Amino acid sequence: MMLSDSDITALFLTFKLAAITTCILLIVGTPAAWWLATTRCRFKFIIEGLIALPLVLPPTVLGFYLLITLGPNGPFGKLSEWLGGASLAFTFTGLVIGSVFYSMPFVIQPLQNAFVAVGRRPMEVAATLRASPFDRFCTVALPLAKHGFLTAAVLGFAHTIGEFGVVLMIGGNIPGETQVLSIAIYDHVEALEYTQAHWLSGGLLLLSFLMLMAVYAFNGRLNWGRS
Repeated sequence: MMLSDSDITALFLTFKLAAITTCILLIVGTPAAWWLATTRCRFKFIIEGLIALPLVLPPTVLGFYLLITLGPNGPFGKLSEWLGGASLAFTFTGLVIGSVFYSMPFVIQPLQNAFVAVGRRPMEVAATLRASPFDRFCTVALPLAKHGFLTAAVLGFAHTIGEFGVVLMIGGNIPGETQVLSIAIYDHVEALEYTQAHWLSGGLLLLSFLMLMAVYAFNGRLNWGRS
């Protein structure tokens, strides 16, 4: 067996982190993306800039400030301790919080683009049939934006799997607790265990390629069906 028990644990932890992060981002990001796609607020560029910040910010910078915020002397760390919990730094919960911030643009931006592509015409037609705003959103906007949800889910999941700098700053390298796959690969390379590093890296490479290929195939089929 090429993978050790710690590698398998890191693999399981990575997929668990990516699944939870993607679910949270889809739930939180859908209303945010809808607001960004439909609002006429002149200051929405400020929110768009904040959401896109992880795209250009070095992961270590984001991880450092999240570590300060979630640590025992940070506001969220103090709040957690006040509620009877422990500091969120170097915990799996801290990893989830950091991953949500770091992968946010990879989920919200595809959703926003999909909602923009829906346009106002279908919503106005539904309004003439006396559909409430919530009904219009659920029965018109969401089905027409389904390709955006697939793209957002895949990008959010794949990006979370590949995180390194942020998770290392917030979670450290605790086997079974915060050691994810990217950190396990780094450990193998540092120990000159290239065979294990190849197995883990090759698996991630293949998985990422298959997920992106599925997204392009689905979106291409959808566009072909519309033409």
